Amino acid sequence: MGLLYDLQEKYKTISIVGMAKNAGKTTALNYLIEEAMDECIRLGITSIGRDGETQDLVTGTDKPRIYLEKDTIVTVPTQLYDMADAGLEILKKTKYSTPMGDLLICRVADSGYVQIAGPPAAMDTKKVCAEMLGYGCELILIDGAIDRKAIASPETSDAIILSTGAVLSRSLRKVVDETAHIVNLYSIPEMEEGAARTLIEENNFDDRIMLIDKDGTVTKLDLATGLGSSRFIDSEIDESTEYVYIPGAFTNSVIADINPKKLKRITFILKNPTKIFLSAMDWGLWRKKGMRINVLKNIEIAAITVNPWAPAGYTFDREALVSAMKEAIPGMPIIDVRV
Repeated sequence: MGLLYDLQEKYKTISIVGMAKNAGKTTALNYLIEEAMDECIRLGITSIGRDGETQDLVTGTDKPRIYLEKDTIVTVPTQLYDMADAGLEILKKTKYSTPMGDLLICRVADSGYVQIAGPPAAMDTKKVCAEMLGYGCELILIDGAIDRKAIASPETSDAIILSTGAVLSRSLRKVVDETAHIVNLYSIPEMEEGAARTLIEENNFDDRIMLIDKDGTVTKLDLATGLGSSRFIDSEIDESTEYVYIPGAFTNSVIADINPKKLKRITFILKNPTKIFLSAMDWGLWRKKGMRINVLKNIEIAAITVNPWAPAGYTFDREALVSAMKEAIPGMPIIDVRV
């Protein structure tokens, strides 16, 4: 039994997330599709954005095409329907519009190549996946998205497969370190259930920064964003402050001017780890200073795929890359999709 068989026992929807363009995300998708054929797993395939075209629309590099077997369920806009090499049976015309027409849910009647696309908004992807599961999918793979943060969001799918590789850097060590940093961020502990969490969930409807005191008092700050607002946030934190909820991006400018003693007393609460925009070095420095972060929802990484080849023409030794990844991220399934 392969990786996909184990995953479909645990999850219904999995997003394939590339750490950068040309990290091997589409290659990973094709790898999983082939494994699904071998394991007789009925897949659903959708995307945030467009995929399956022969050339990357952003970088101009050649892309692997997506070949789908008979009975796969796939989402395709009306303008791409006639361009499919595969025979497609329309199951439903959805309410979602894309730049390429209304989104269709189709069954592959005759195997072939397909250009796939899905709802433009990540929040609609889960609704489309629910409809696709109703047509008999055992597992749905979500591909696409120029914005890694959007597709990695825990609201999009049950888990992600993270695609990384040589395109990140000519330094193998840097590729491994950056990947391990993302894995660490996505594994940040969730905030415990209790009165403070309930207060945040009940009051975060307007995406405002909130301070929660030990006695349960909630103070909303008159800030449109936390970016560049660390001095104002610092002035509002007092001896009774226990949590500071930051709904948006969490960067150096959000915390740079917070008094070190206050920093050690409070815990920052974020929606999910995709809100963190700190480098591995900055993350390590803030943690050493005593910064504590919890999230309302973390992100489950089901596996990591590695691509030792970069479009610029350089490559890593595949065994060295896989070995270094396994050492840096123990217990995580690591797959070279170009084998």
